[in-house]
Amino acid sequence: MKFLHKTKRNAPSVIIVSLIDVLMVVLIFLVVSTTFKEKLPAISLSLPTARNAGNTVVSTSKSLIVSVRARAPHLRLNNRSITINELAGIFETRKAQNPWVTLTIQADKDAPFGKVISVRDEARGAGITNIHAQVRIPSDR
Repeated sequence: MKFLHKTKRNAPSVIIVSLIDVLMVVLIFLVVSTTFKEKLPAISLSLPTARNAGNTVVSTSKSLIVSVRARAPHLRLNNRSITINELAGIFETRKAQNPWVTLTIQADKDAPFGKVISVRDEARGAGITNIHAQVRIPSDR
């Protein structure tokens, strides 16, 4: 029987420059392929359901989104609390800047209905006629 002699092997050499190149390509790919979305404010709203809701409204950077929460402070604009008087001033300013400004009202289903009507009334008083209510569409529709 013939046995092989143990020979001393050299340790495999890892070319670190090639490894860094490959990791940089992977890193660049991940950064480029990541989608950057505009984050919505973290407000917990339970939107009411509407079976016969119309088409969805596309919000642009020029549109106003007012959130009406169930708990005080009820009114929020751009993730900050606001009063109805401040909101009226903002409506007038935005209407002066853009006559076709869009207002979207996101009201919690348990929010006081009077607050929603107050927001709508102030918008109408400022001359904003393009007012939408955001609702949740049921899944069985």
